[in-house]
Amino acid sequence: MRTLVAGWFSFREMGATAGDLLCRDLVCDWLRQIGRDYDVAVAPPFEGGVNWETVDPASYSTVVFVCGPLGNGWPVTDFFERFTGCRLVGLSLSMLEPLDEWNPFDLLLERDSSRTSRPDISFLSEAAKVPVVGVVLIDTQPEYRDADARRMAHDAVERLIASRDMAVVHIDTRLDQNSRGLRTPSEIESLIARMDVVVTTRMHGMVLALKNGVPAVVIDSVAGGAKITRQAKAIGWPCVMGVEALTDGAVAEAFAYCLTLNARDKAK
Repeated sequence: MRTLVAGWFSFREMGATAGDLLCRDLVCDWLRQIGRDYDVAVAPPFEGGVNWETVDPASYSTVVFVCGPLGNGWPVTDFFERFTGCRLVGLSLSMLEPLDEWNPFDLLLERDSSRTSRPDISFLSEAAKVPVVGVVLIDTQPEYRDADARRMAHDAVERLIASRDMAVVHIDTRLDQNSRGLRTPSEIESLIARMDVVVTTRMHGMVLALKNGVPAVVIDSVAGGAKITRQAKAIGWPCVMGVEALTDGAVAEAFAYCLTLNARDKAK
């Protein structure tokens, strides 16, 4: 008999969070450790599991509902009704009704309820950390009038972002109107200084990154090269590319280098 792991990731547009998925993965890891077969109930956009509305409830001896607030209402009432023949386990839930009024579980180890509070189990999760990457892009360069080259550079950055896991922070260095709500040079520089890597088509994206010891993947989006290329040459920073020789491989190689201790030492 199998266990079905469910949560807010099992229902469409119900606001599943990073915490929900971390708790889900932790429960799945525990089940693997004890040699228990399991399925995960998922709904789009999540993949790699089963649809709780179409699976055979008789295939499962236990259902574990994990993480989040839980109240007596749709869609969980439909869900629990479908699996009435299974042992129901609630784990790391915030129970919205008093337990003497509503508790659908055979075993409840809640996060908080009318009887107790416990630490959220995501404290135990071990998700891999990914690079935090500041993306600092030029919007227009009227002095160079080279929209096609700028588009090529930005497309290359987008492909890099799509190619691997990274936590992207878009940073706007304009202060006459700032798309990210930044108000002062200090706010902009402080944000850049906290990145692991900066990917930029702006000269001051490069300068403020390197000033703070943050390696930068730099693309000069002006055909033939302009101030960015000249500045990189003046300060001796090697990770600068022009659009003429821009390839996904070259960008990926520069990014990989910028994640190394050697690159951070060079930036400093």
